[in-house]
Amino acid sequence: MRDLLVIGGGINGAGIARDAAGRGLSVTLCEKDDLAAHTSSASTKLVHGGLRYLETYEFRLVAEALREREVLLKAAPHIVWPLRFVLPHDRNLRPRWMLRLGLFLYDRIGGRRTLPGSHGVDLRKPPHRAILKDRLTRGFEYSDCWVEDSRMTVLAAMDARELGAEILTRTECIGLERTADGWIAALRQPDGSERVVEARAVVNAAGPWVDGIAGLALGRGTPARLRLVKGSHIIVPRLYQGDHAYIFQQEDGRIVFAIPYEHDFTLIGTTDELFEGDPGTVAISPEERAYLRDAVGGYFRTGIAEEDIVSTYAGVRPLYDDHAASNSTVTRDYVFELDADDGAAPILSIYGGKITTFRKLAEHALEKLSDHLPMREAWTKDAPLPGGDMADFEGFVKRAGERYSWLPPRLLRRLCRAYGTRIDRVIGTADGMDRLGEHFGGDLYEAELRYLAREEFAQCAEDVLWRRGKLGLHLPDAAASRIDAWFAAGIAGGSAA
Repeated sequence: MRDLLVIGGGINGAGIARDAAGRGLSVTLCEKDDLAAHTSSASTKLVHGGLRYLETYEFRLVAEALREREVLLKAAPHIVWPLRFVLPHDRNLRPRWMLRLGLFLYDRIGGRRTLPGSHGVDLRKPPHRAILKDRLTRGFEYSDCWVEDSRMTVLAAMDARELGAEILTRTECIGLERTADGWIAALRQPDGSERVVEARAVVNAAGPWVDGIAGLALGRGTPARLRLVKGSHIIVPRLYQGDHAYIFQQEDGRIVFAIPYEHDFTLIGTTDELFEGDPGTVAISPEERAYLRDAVGGYFRTGIAEEDIVSTYAGVRPLYDDHAASNSTVTRDYVFELDADDGAAPILSIYGGKITTFRKLAEHALEKLSDHLPMREAWTKDAPLPGGDMADFEGFVKRAGERYSWLPPRLLRRLCRAYGTRIDRVIGTADGMDRLGEHFGGDLYEAELRYLAREEFAQCAEDVLWRRGKLGLHLPDAAASRIDAWFAAGIAGGSAA
């Protein structure tokens, strides 16, 4: 019998599996699709405190998130890095004093910080003068961080596996039965066969499907109320030069980010719309596309045409319904529902959360289960994620360049960003470009596919092109079928093992 069954391979489930395995628990995680296949690969890709949450008095959440921002910067400097945000002041929206006060609190509420604080900025000066409309003359600049969201999820799952956890992707939980001393779970495996897993406790981290798993286990929902909120994004060719991002206020109270993305693009999002239906089929609507285009057009000199959109994505956030009037102001904090009355085997269901606080959420989740499962102390605060064991990212890139001088600089930097100190495992014994194996277009070679299949649970082109990275933006369309063919041949012939 396992100590813990975690249902859901998003950031919360992967984080809990990692923490639990490191505390000495035997853990199985099952995910019905790929890791980060849904909400955890559809974020705005920020590690941030959430400046706008101060407006709804969520001071605890903001403070915790800002502290966690510092933890993640240290734990994964290859996939988390600082980003400066420029917030133009629009005289028709929030007053300037309110923005200044919010940033004053934002600079201080999280305690000790390594990132530079906020300050005023003259938008009439370069580079902003050529980018923003003339009516925008003053604004503010502050710090937050970028994160490769789906990679964060995969790294947490990798760490969990290396600590002894069993990670089962494309394996759906289709039955949960409570017994006198635990749970019996029926899992549908990728080939359609069923497997039984017994566990002393269950964590329901199924995200948008959390109520469905609760119903499967309990025959009813939990007392918590779930509000599904859709967030959509568009990707367009790069709109401006510079490494800074913009944050735009909207008349409906929402905010929209414009962020440098994948070297050649700008990422724009997000929306907040109530969602009903199957979360697995979520997609951006024509109205959301127009909303995001208009949001940018209200601030930038150059607008966005519909034909400029090169890619889109959408996700559903499984938020705790606090009865907020607006979908943009409903809490992003997390809520636990523990069902373990009268000594019954526990099931812990998770509502809400954000990628920034996944590590702390995992700690709190295991605290909830500590009376039911013997475990060691919390340990993840100072522990790097796979590939993150480095003191200085730029110094690491320089040393990697000296070791692999034959790699083109752009490819070298991408591999350092994606894999950090595990770049050696990707390159293996190769000593030249011709030793990296088959070329699939762009800068993707077979050596990387072998690593992703072996170490990162990748099983198809979509896993590789859109979740282990965003190579799908850079490779020709034909690459996907070639990658799928490689996986098919590799599974049969062992080359992907």
